[in-house]
Amino acid sequence: MKVAVFGGTGFVGSYIVDALVAGNHYPVVLVRRGSEHRLNHAENCTQINGDIDDEESIEAVLNGADAVIYNIGILREFPDRGITFNALHYQAPVRVIDAAVAAGVKRFILMSANGVKQHGTAYQHTKYLTEEYLKGSGLDWTIIQPSVIFGDPRERMEFATQLAHDIINPPLPAPLFFNGLLPTSAGQFSMSPVHVVNVAQAFVNGLENDNTIGKVYRLGGETLTWQEILSRIASATGKRKLMLPVPACGVSIAASLFDRFEAFPITQDQITMLMEGNTCASDDLVELGIKPTAFNTDTLAYLRE
Repeated sequence: MKVAVFGGTGFVGSYIVDALVAGNHYPVVLVRRGSEHRLNHAENCTQINGDIDDEESIEAVLNGADAVIYNIGILREFPDRGITFNALHYQAPVRVIDAAVAAGVKRFILMSANGVKQHGTAYQHTKYLTEEYLKGSGLDWTIIQPSVIFGDPRERMEFATQLAHDIINPPLPAPLFFNGLLPTSAGQFSMSPVHVVNVAQAFVNGLENDNTIGKVYRLGGETLTWQEILSRIASATGKRKLMLPVPACGVSIAASLFDRFEAFPITQDQITMLMEGNTCASDDLVELGIKPTAFNTDTLAYLRE
């Protein structure tokens, strides 16, 4: 199958290209100029140099394709550089959806996120809007909603690596965030980390199974508290880490003042979503024929490198 891939050179995208090639599919990947070195299996792909805001580039990637994967996404926006959730999570995928309709490419798999909602943060809201647009497009769609994704980052941004860098490695105690005034629930909000290889395989298995058309798949592994996640990351890096309760409201106030500076490690919206938690069962992974990879010292071994 010839698959048009938008977002094939980032963290998850590189694994999606791996899985497509391993499944004997042929990826056609949009690649920004200067990012050519980030494309895995270049000898087994067609590389189209261009930008996601250029309609001709989009049409070139879609030409002759049997299916589309849209996987472009950001965790933090930088409006001064034109990097916004609205631009990349809504406007860009809408252009690709419309172009796919015009080109007669019926099959479309969208990378979304667990927990998206209409009345949420800008991250959640823009992904929700794109899901709704895709559902009304007339395409044969499948939506993938993973929880937080972990795995060897391949020199890119990744969940566990960032926590190791920002929280575990520094000498300060690790923060166990809590809402309210009393720390009785400090560090007890939960997530369901899912391995990047599992997520990538979900895209390929979804492409190969027409029963996934018109369905939303929430992908998660074992549900763990924030404290458990930090403990496992610390163990994987060979460290013992002191952890102390920290009121989330204080961090949120600081973020509201300083998150416009790129060096500040977290945004106000990220704190909001963190405290909401991000959990889902592994049932949908199993339905797609995938055994969830554990979040443990062995699978986090890349943190020691």
